[in-house]
Amino acid sequence: MENKIQLFEGVKVRYAWDEENEDWLFSIVDVVWALTDQPDLDHARNYWKVLKLRLKKEGNESVTKCNQLKMASWKDGKMYLTDVADQQQLFRLIQSIPSPKAEPFKVWMAQVASERIDEIQDPELAIDRGIEYYRKKGYGEGWIAERMKGKEARKALTDEWKRTGVKDNQYATLTDIITQEWSGFTTKQYKNFKGLKKENLRDNMTRMESALNTLAEVAATELSQKKNPSTFEQNKKVAKGGGHVAKIARDELEKQLGRSIVTRANAKGLKAPDDIHQIDNNKTEE
Repeated sequence: MENKIQLFEGVKVRYAWDEENEDWLFSIVDVVWALTDQPDLDHARNYWKVLKLRLKKEGNESVTKCNQLKMASWKDGKMYLTDVADQQQLFRLIQSIPSPKAEPFKVWMAQVASERIDEIQDPELAIDRGIEYYRKKGYGEGWIAERMKGKEARKALTDEWKRTGVKDNQYATLTDIITQEWSGFTTKQYKNFKGLKKENLRDNMTRMESALNTLAEVAATELSQKKNPSTFEQNKKVAKGGGHVAKIARDELEKQLGRSIVTRANAKGLKAPDDIHQIDNNKTEE
């Protein structure tokens, strides 16, 4: 893990990327210091110690069982174990801090929770909000349309997996099989290739990559409905078959275009033009 520093309410906060779990981890003491106006880190550490005991008495497991990670000390620069929290734990911690600086975060979290409840009652709201989100992020209308098709194809595929008895924790394995078959990368390798961490891979695909990914998942769904797999091993073969359909399409298109469809382009290069020729067309390293 590589430790870094960022500003949080004007105070420097240490954080690191957890490669295994694909999540950001933040120094709790630093965040407490930022939100409670403690005079120094020692006072912030005492504040966290008292708060941690209080939360433990209240039965809060998510925060009191935070992991520890070695981070460089503010005092001498040496590496010491310090309590760290992922984003979910951090939000729960902020809810427990009575501070004016924490209030904007609490208001925002309440708003998000309210929106999610509304979306559960009316799923169409989630679709509309998603489209508006992409527009605000600067994506073109053509890219958004392709992304919505991908979402529809993904939902149909997971519904089919559920029908054939695939467990939720097996979805990632099947997704990796499909993705690797047509792109040459597992999902994690693909994200690394594009320089991504927490970001959603599909939100960082070009329209062409997204179209091929959608083709692979639609093909896997159709093959599953025809072959009706009854075991996980059979589902893996079907997933590979779906990915292979997209691979054939990719190979033929690349032959005619003379360039790779799979690129390092991510959201930074996708937000504006719908013209796919304006993206980075680096060759993959397969």
